[in-house]
This record gives sequence, structure tokens and C-alpha cells, in this order.
Amino acid sequence: MTTRPTLSRRLLAPALWLVALLAQSAAAALPERYGAIVLQPAGGPERAEFDLSAALARAQRENKRLYVYLGASDCAFCRKYEAFLARHADELVPQFERHRFLLVDLRSSLAMSADKLYLRIGARSLPYAEFQRSIGDERARLLVYPNVWLLDAQARPLMQMPAGTGTFETVPEQLEILRLEQ
Repeated sequence: MTTRPTLSRRLLAPALWLVALLAQSAAAALPERYGAIVLQPAGGPERAEFDLSAALARAQRENKRLYVYLGASDCAFCRKYEAFLARHADELVPQFERHRFLLVDLRSSLAMSADKLYLRIGARSLPYAEFQRSIGDERARLLVYPNVWLLDAQARPLMQMPAGTGTFETVPEQLEILRLEQ
């Protein structure tokens, strides 16, 4: 005899996932001074989707680029990068503005694996690895936190970006990125 989960048990896991994600997201974020567009994932633990459509539309209207940051609430390296940005906001906020970047803060967690993370632009929604390939990003093989994409207003990559620990640790390195210097 097989037992079917009760309705309350079937709803409990997604509800707990959402509560945990929202609680973690409150602690994980780009510093407020940067004025980032904050995107929470839609969906649930089996398919979490970030919709970049509105951010791209705004970038087109304002003739700007996107600095898309994928951080994880439980990622020590993400906290380190966010702390770096907070410490150097006086120097860096004007540079993000000067180089015409809108920041987009995708709020995730390490539990969100690449096969469950989707990125949407308009009607097209792609899993992480396919999104990476679709924009010509050579880092398609793994989901590493933190992750940054520099995109123009048509979602084309402006340069290949490093990912993970050890990136963006000095103001000069961050400025090279904003100036699109390889």
C-alpha cells in the first residue's frame, strides 16, 4: 500500500524554501548605496527564475549597461565582495554611474543549483548553463558564486568575467572591469 502525502506536507517544503530564501536574502545584498535593482527568484526550489526583462528595458530607456550580480545568501565569498563594495562606495558608486551601469542584484542561495536556476529575457527563459552559452560566456560549465555579467541593453556580454573567490578585491581591479579592460 502506498501512501500519498497530505496536502499540508506537499505545501510545507516549498513554503519552508521560500521562508528560508527570504530570510537569507535580507542579509545578502549589494550595498543600498549602489541603488541596485533587486530581483528575487520566481518559482520554487525545483525551478527558480530571475526575470531580467524589466532591467533590460530600463537600460535601453536610459542608454545604460547592466552589471548583473548573482550572489548567494550563504556564500562567504559573496559577503566578502559585498563588504568590499560597502567599504569603497564613496569611490565606486560614482564610477558605476560614470560608466553607465545599472546594477542588478539576483538574490540566490548555494542550494540553488545550475539546473534549477533560470534566467528570463522577454519570452525566452533558459537554465543557467544554456543562458551562459547563449551569451557566449565561456564559464558555462559551472555555477560559481559570486558571479557577474556585464551586459549591454540587448543582453550581449561586454566582456568575459571572472567568477568566484579572489575576484574584484581591489578598487583598481573593479575600475578595470567598469572600464571593460581585459
